Amino acid sequence: MMRPACSTPRNCKRKNLSTHRTGLIAICLGSLLACGSKADDTKADTRSASKTDSRKANEKGAEPAAELRAQVAASVITVGETTFSESVTGSGVVAARVGHLASLSAPAPTRITAVHVSLGDRVQKGADLASFETTTFDAAVTSADAAQNAAELAAARAKRLVDAGVSPRKDLELASSELAAARSVSVNAHRAQQLAKLTSPIAGVVTRLSAVLGANVDVGQVLVEVTDTRSLDVQLFLSPAAAATVRSGQAVVFREESAEDAPPVAEGKIVDVSAVVDSASRGVMVRATLQGVKRTLRLVESLYGQIPTASHSKAIVIPDEALVPTGEGFQVFVVDRANIAHVRAVTVGARAGHRVWITEGLKKGETIVTAGAYGMDDGAAVVTKKTPER
Repeated sequence: MMRPACSTPRNCKRKNLSTHRTGLIAICLGSLLACGSKADDTKADTRSASKTDSRKANEKGAEPAAELRAQVAASVITVGETTFSESVTGSGVVAARVGHLASLSAPAPTRITAVHVSLGDRVQKGADLASFETTTFDAAVTSADAAQNAAELAAARAKRLVDAGVSPRKDLELASSELAAARSVSVNAHRAQQLAKLTSPIAGVVTRLSAVLGANVDVGQVLVEVTDTRSLDVQLFLSPAAAATVRSGQAVVFREESAEDAPPVAEGKIVDVSAVVDSASRGVMVRATLQGVKRTLRLVESLYGQIPTASHSKAIVIPDEALVPTGEGFQVFVVDRANIAHVRAVTVGARAGHRVWITEGLKKGETIVTAGAYGMDDGAAVVTKKTPER
């Protein structure tokens, strides 16, 4: 059967074009729906795979966490027991012992005419040190002797008159008083004349010399100082708390440095602990005698004295580098058999040099971190470098 021809060709073409467009839109919508379905399937597969991996990880336990644990290189030691000696350390200077130091000056205002020694000279008892101008001393002796003779004559005359009943008793008393004063002045004048030449009262070394030839000097101005260097002490200065633990008779070890491993230069014994605090240093002076001197010591030389105060057997002692300070105390890192570091709080009993006595927190046989403890976190994996036991 024949299709009737379109009466209007243009309208026919428009209908065909509309039909074609509708088909294309349907095809595109179908494609989009298919793509969305595939995407949903892909997401579902991914979620399923993720759940499967998580289940496997949970079944394996802590293996992934161990793989992510930070590794820290550090030195460790095994804690042991040893004897720990508590001690206090103070700085001090070498000084002359009381009664073995002589400070000499002029007996009166005068002028130096001779100096017989030099600084550092060793002198014997009675040796000449310096001489003064004697003119004023000789004149004083002559005047004092004359006054004494006149006073003796006046006293004798007053006594005769009193005995004869001519003068009252008070005249004799006055004459006797004047005679005593004249004798005192004469004695002082003769003593000053003797001191016109300085002599050493002890054997020792000239440790101070301010006498200058031709210089005028006054009374009380120290010109020569002689010290007996065979009798020296050390004056240590301790804090009031440390001085409270020190007693007379305790032994002392002297070193040039404060380090405990420094070689000792002398030994000694405490002879006196001051009862007052020095206003300048705010410390307490402790005086100790020197014994067993290893080398020659000089006056005013600085030394460090270590005084043992207590001893503890079977003590847990660790190096100070193992301690990590916290806001309230100290802690260490204990390493277990899996080389994992665990933080632990400890109590410090005392220190001695680079050694620390731990009273609580550690036991014998445990392994702790020494070098490398600072900056370490709890639970870190330790790559160890073992050091000898302490």
